[in-house]
Amino acid sequence: MTHLSIERDAILDTALHLALHRGWHGFSLRELAEARELTLAELSRHFRSRDSLAEALFDRADDALLSLPMDPQEPMRERLLTGIMVWLDYLAPYRPLVKEMLGYKLEPGHVHLQAHGITRISRTVQWLLEAADWQATGLRRSAAEVTLTAIYLTAVASFVVDAGDNLNTTRTLVHGLLSRAGRLLQ
Repeated sequence: MTHLSIERDAILDTALHLALHRGWHGFSLRELAEARELTLAELSRHFRSRDSLAEALFDRADDALLSLPMDPQEPMRERLLTGIMVWLDYLAPYRPLVKEMLGYKLEPGHVHLQAHGITRISRTVQWLLEAADWQATGLRRSAAEVTLTAIYLTAVASFVVDAGDNLNTTRTLVHGLLSRAGRLLQ
């Protein structure tokens, strides 16, 4: 790990700490810079915006997914379920923040964040497919990507309102959706 990535991780950890205590909108980037003993210019070299901090948290969830060894003997829907739940489990301690982050991204004036969100969703779905070692091409792959994207988005929507500590409601929902997708995701 380079010094820059260590500093970047420390900045994100500080931002998450501030946000967990005061809400996603409860701290300023200036306060974050001061907490890390940085100027705003130095902070901007690591994170160009508040949204960059949110994206870094989602990147960490992607990393958790990609670090998981998948059992090739498991059925594909179980591998996909495991991948989605590992992604969400990583974010579980930050669930109130994730809800605020997504709300911020979905505000009507943030079309630029919504456009960027489409590539975020696509990237995570692609990583889910890679982690599960899903092999398909052509129209079958396209149809499966659309289906898995819908399942992933439903999982995230359930996650932000799931009151359980271990996300059983979300897990049950995703399991059912993947089962209904049947052969398409085999």
